[in-house]
Amino acid sequence: MERPGWLLRMMAYGALLFLHFPVLVVILYAFTTEDRTYHFPPPGLTLKWFGVAFAREDMWAALGLSFRVALVSTVVALGLSLFLALGMRFFRFALQDSLSLLVTLPIALPGIVTGIALLTTFRRLGVELGFWTIVAGHVTFTVVVVYNAAVARLRRLPDSWIEASLDLGANLLQTFRHVLLPPLVPALLSGAMLAFALSLDEVIVTTFTAGQEKTLPIWLFSELFRPRERPLTNVVAVLVMGITLVPLVVSQWLAYRDEGRA
Repeated sequence: MERPGWLLRMMAYGALLFLHFPVLVVILYAFTTEDRTYHFPPPGLTLKWFGVAFAREDMWAALGLSFRVALVSTVVALGLSLFLALGMRFFRFALQDSLSLLVTLPIALPGIVTGIALLTTFRRLGVELGFWTIVAGHVTFTVVVVYNAAVARLRRLPDSWIEASLDLGANLLQTFRHVLLPPLVPALLSGAMLAFALSLDEVIVTTFTAGQEKTLPIWLFSELFRPRERPLTNVVAVLVMGITLVPLVVSQWLAYRDEGRA
């Protein structure tokens, strides 16, 4: 395979720098000694703001809420996505393509549209905004991520495997457990890791469904309007990036390994 030319490589490096330069700025100014204005280069570097951030109980409370919401919404998305993917793969019914479009539509819609729609629905039903309304909002897009991973993996499984299992005397439950589930698990885990990461830093839909609750992204957004808290918000942003990076890396690793096995 021919190696790309120097112009193509420079364009690729330039695109990567453009995408990640703001992230590098946030990381750099998490260590600045200034508390209001930023100068480049920073006048000094310090770890003071990490201690300030870790001492904030409201930050830890917001982080804990974000973790709980992400975990519950991911578990719910796993269950719903598994049943949807199996139904779409092995059954044929009227309006099947329309239903598949409806399942994936929320992730294509702007978050503000989804948030307004959910808020209007909850208000009409008299549902009090809180933890479970945030979870419901997050499930609208986490289920799409897990569903896409699961249904893509199921489509690569040959029908002959299932037919052979049934011909050899296995029932449907045994066929699912021993034939379908083993190759499906990596795809489900990969989708779940990505869904968890997306839920952890979601802010637009959460703003419309949180009520008085404050997840970490909402906490960060509120702190941005306090000039003396800017280095603090940079520290928390670095923390969020580090936490989010773990499930993303695991998701990619599982996806690549699954592709290699396939």
